[in-house]
Amino acid sequence: MGKGNKKQIRILHVVGGMNRGGVETWLMHVLRNIDRDRFHMDFLVHTTEPCAYDDEIRELGSRVISCMHPSNPLTYTRNFKRILGEFGPYDIIHSHVHYFSGYTLRLACQVGVPVRIAHSHNDTSLLQEEAEFLRRSYIDLAKRWISRYATCGLAASNKAASDLFGEGWVADKRWQVLYCAIDLSSFSVDIDSTAIRRELGIPKDALVVGHVGRFAEQKNHNFLIDIVTEIAEREPRIHLLLIGDGPLRPVIEQKVAKMGLADRVLFAGSRHDVPKLMLGAIDIFVMPSLYEGLGLVLVEAQAAGIPCIFSDCVPGEADIINPLIRRLSLSQPASVWADVILDMLRDMGSVRDASYRHDCFTAIEASPFNIQTGIKLLEAFYEGGFENA
Repeated sequence: MGKGNKKQIRILHVVGGMNRGGVETWLMHVLRNIDRDRFHMDFLVHTTEPCAYDDEIRELGSRVISCMHPSNPLTYTRNFKRILGEFGPYDIIHSHVHYFSGYTLRLACQVGVPVRIAHSHNDTSLLQEEAEFLRRSYIDLAKRWISRYATCGLAASNKAASDLFGEGWVADKRWQVLYCAIDLSSFSVDIDSTAIRRELGIPKDALVVGHVGRFAEQKNHNFLIDIVTEIAEREPRIHLLLIGDGPLRPVIEQKVAKMGLADRVLFAGSRHDVPKLMLGAIDIFVMPSLYEGLGLVLVEAQAAGIPCIFSDCVPGEADIINPLIRRLSLSQPASVWADVILDMLRDMGSVRDASYRHDCFTAIEASPFNIQTGIKLLEAFYEGGFENA
């Protein structure tokens, strides 16, 4: 029994796998900070491979439960219902798998889960426009099921809400925007920039462009390499630090070698210490994404006091500290992006100033993206959904 003798609310999150990514890292911030006496969280994943956060999830008293074959409806249905019978009952299903949430919430309704949440973390509307007939039909059906079977829904931004819930989402009281928040404690520590760069093998006087993101088409690494190629022709001290992993990494590694940038580009892989690297190694953060639900990593970069250049496809809710931010269109060539980056690098003297960085941190701390604020809102959302079910 939870605090105040209230019934503990049991929540099952549906997610592809708990590796380091924007959604998964936010869920870990939630798990670490939520009142675990009042709320119990488990994670249903679509993989049997060990993931980066699995061990910590179990250490915090939660379970990672594999539900395989999401591409086979009959098998997945049997697996899903067996899992809910074995590990349930759950009061809330909180689904983070975008369009596929229509199917998971339909199954949750069939087994009697009272609160069913669809969570939109992305804006894939541009991809939808180019989708072929079968994909388009799947998306239309998924959206209908979300509208029918979700008792409520959350979105990372207004664009993400429109993508999953439709353009008229504001008129439906079930849907709302809730900003994914982060634990800022790692951004308030003292760091030794020289030591961090030495550890990474980056020269002390290097000018470091940083990027954090999965190696997938969405993140547009290909264009990022074009930009750095342009910069390298004009600035011999430039280095690129790529944090993350994913299926397109070998392709990008090949391109880096082809462009003669092997000694300028560091593939750091998936890291647990991104705040440390932002504070100690990165001079400017560049994010030419094709689409984003919000771009939570940009909030982290601003918390570290780093200038940020990103595509105008990123929702405006990520803009908090305006002097740090510059948006560019992806229709602009790599040379224009390179010009802007070099200009910002020349003007960034104050960014290394401790007092300026403290002011940036304080601004993010006072924003809705602080986990302390975000957790209160999410707990109230869960409470409200449970009490009204």
